[in-house]
Amino acid sequence: MKTTGIARAHTNIALIKYWGKKDKALFLPMNSSLSLTLEAFYTDTKITLDKTLEKDEFYLNNVLQQEAEIQKISKFLDLFRIPAKETRFARIESYNFVPTAAGLASSASAFAALAGAMHQAMGWDLSRSELSTYARRGSGSSTRSLFGGFVEWNQGTNSEDSMAIPIDDASWDIGMLIVVVNGAAKKISSRVGMEQTVATSPFYPAWVESAKTDLEEIKIAIQEKNFTRMGEIAEFNGMKMHATMLASQPPFCYFEPDSLIAQQQVVYLREVLGIPAYYTMDAGPNIKVLCKASDLDKVRDHFEQYFASEKLITSHPGEAMRTLTEEEWQESIQHFNQKGF
Repeated sequence: MKTTGIARAHTNIALIKYWGKKDKALFLPMNSSLSLTLEAFYTDTKITLDKTLEKDEFYLNNVLQQEAEIQKISKFLDLFRIPAKETRFARIESYNFVPTAAGLASSASAFAALAGAMHQAMGWDLSRSELSTYARRGSGSSTRSLFGGFVEWNQGTNSEDSMAIPIDDASWDIGMLIVVVNGAAKKISSRVGMEQTVATSPFYPAWVESAKTDLEEIKIAIQEKNFTRMGEIAEFNGMKMHATMLASQPPFCYFEPDSLIAQQQVVYLREVLGIPAYYTMDAGPNIKVLCKASDLDKVRDHFEQYFASEKLITSHPGEAMRTLTEEEWQESIQHFNQKGF
């Protein structure tokens, strides 16, 4: 007997950052965070539970993955299988619609789509917030990809209530430009950098406390649709996170020269050209420019003076994780094979 589930989930960019775990096994964060789900980047995943399979199989972008990756996915699926006494192995097929050159992590969309597909294959009926507690166990940031628009990941007090909460659908002239400074793999992974910061940075406790204030203030700004205030808080929060890394032992930094050029141009946009725009950075050199959707073309045109066109990717707010029909799945495969990400 076979049962299937197919889901699509979009990636997200944190405006109030998640940086540090208080429980590494359960992916419980040190602070709550808030993100914007993006339309431009997503993952489609199909899971087939099949009693004839002798082990789990995992195909990513048409390529059978190595055993280490398969074991990681199997461990995640067991979060669903073990409590339900489900003994069937799974064939997992996944396509990442995240351009390789973008240098953007796809783990958020990947595990959110995986959770959505497995949820359907198991025939469960969890709320999205409940399902986000499963996605979280694969990748912390995937917690927020269960919803569209602006999403809070409430840190909670345990594994059952550390979950995503929808804040706003972001349907009020919100856009983002991703400036790809460097698409290569990072020398210091997010996990290693995070652990080093938590363990050694004297700035870190202050970061955790100030992030609480930032979160409450940005939620008010979003509720009031105050774009300027929202952007100011996001930019402030992101730079504080990077300051904790500079104060780690040993110090480390994700900035590259072009990161600073991009930041300077964002400031130029708003202070000289009068275009409201704000920047944020995750654990990597790439710059994300928060701007109004109606200004996206102007912002992109300005950045094309400094960066190659293929290094600039625009996006509107993305939708929540959703299931796909078999017809949509086939169209997705065709689209991937034709475009080649």
